[in-house]
Amino acid sequence: MRDLYEILGVTADASDEEIKRSYRRKARQLHPDAGGDGDGFKELTTAYEVLKNPQARANYDRFGDPRGPSGAAAGDPFAGFGDLSDLIDTFFGGGGFGGGGSPRARQGGRDAIVDVALTLEEAAAGVRREIDVHLSRACEVCDGDGARPGTSAVTCSTCGGVGKVQQVTRSVFGQMLTTGTCPTCRGTGSRIAEPCEACGGEGRREVTEVVTVDVPAGVDDGTRLKLHGRGEAGRRGATSGDLYVRVRVAGHETFRRDGNDLHCELRIPMAQATLGAELKLPTLHGEEVVKVPAGTQTGHVLSLRRQGMPKLNGGGARGDLHVHCRVETPTRLTDEQVELLRRFAELRGEDTPTSGQGKGFLGRLRDAFDF
Repeated sequence: MRDLYEILGVTADASDEEIKRSYRRKARQLHPDAGGDGDGFKELTTAYEVLKNPQARANYDRFGDPRGPSGAAAGDPFAGFGDLSDLIDTFFGGGGFGGGGSPRARQGGRDAIVDVALTLEEAAAGVRREIDVHLSRACEVCDGDGARPGTSAVTCSTCGGVGKVQQVTRSVFGQMLTTGTCPTCRGTGSRIAEPCEACGGEGRREVTEVVTVDVPAGVDDGTRLKLHGRGEAGRRGATSGDLYVRVRVAGHETFRRDGNDLHCELRIPMAQATLGAELKLPTLHGEEVVKVPAGTQTGHVLSLRRQGMPKLNGGGARGDLHVHCRVETPTRLTDEQVELLRRFAELRGEDTPTSGQGKGFLGRLRDAFDF
């Protein structure tokens, strides 16, 4: 084992007060509850327990063993305190690392999660929903304390009400007391002598209840809404957990969502794309008139400001609606329409053969679709 003075970071002639101060400083760094090294904390505590005891320290300085030359116990180096947690309380004011002498807080309830399904329109507008949830609630018969009405919990006889029990472990320096949670009362310091028949002493029962949820406008798929204290009930009157409502937004046949923006496709007849037009377009907020500029090509995008999804908790801010244009070429034409298009092609100087090999595009199109 390493030199005990080295472990504590002091010299061999350090005073008791210097040893104590060094231990306190290092213990705060190494204690597991503070995110430190558990093995290092045990090693540090063992070193301090030896050096704080005058007889054990003298034996260690002279023989290298706190028990003396024969290895027999020359005074209990762990005398003066019965519990490691008492030592921590002395230095850190009690409860500094959750290991004081008082019973552990009762086991709080777990968080619960439930899904709510929305359409895109509902996600855009916001909606109030009533949801059936299955979870535990405080027992109405015993008011959540777990004891049969007319009785109450009694002090745990195993731990004497402190919620902890001591165990003896052996080290190279002899016996050492360690502390753990009482297995009888699970750290609460009390037990139910006469359990409530309705809940079996747990203080909670499984129920189905209706929860009203106000879903704000702008939620997205996967958004979680937190209802504080509406989760699973705690054991024997402990605080309840939280209820999380997870939003599931269904896909839409017209719109595709990208954050707060929406995208859709607008099919435009060839003549209107060529000449320009005003077309009606349904949006989540009502019908809008879209101005299609002359000469619009497939792939052109028209953006409508503030016609997208509202920003969640955004104070009225909205995304945009992006309209992707798709020009439709007619596939079935009358003879009159074919002649008009042929005349149009001739006016533009385009090749318009009408028969045989080498037909132009218009002729091949007409033959393919049996115009």
